[in-house]
Amino acid sequence: MSKKVLAIIGIVLVIAGALALFYRGIPYASHDVVVDVGPITATAVSDKTWPVPPIMGGLAIAGGVVLIVVGTRKS
Repeated sequence: MSKKVLAIIGIVLVIAGALALFYRGIPYASHDVVVDVGPITATAVSDKTWPVPPIMGGLAIAGGVVLIVVGTRKS
């Protein structure tokens, strides 16, 4: 793998880790069926968050920094 690709992957990991630390989770909407009577159904939309542990964000940032250093090092 070329060093330039490693540096780009490192930058992506640093950005993803920072976003994980900032947002503390991935939000999504869940559609739940509340009433189901014959042909009539009623659904409710609830906003939920899939939690991302802060250690994962920190590990992503650390790994990204290592890849950036390795990718930008002169041979």
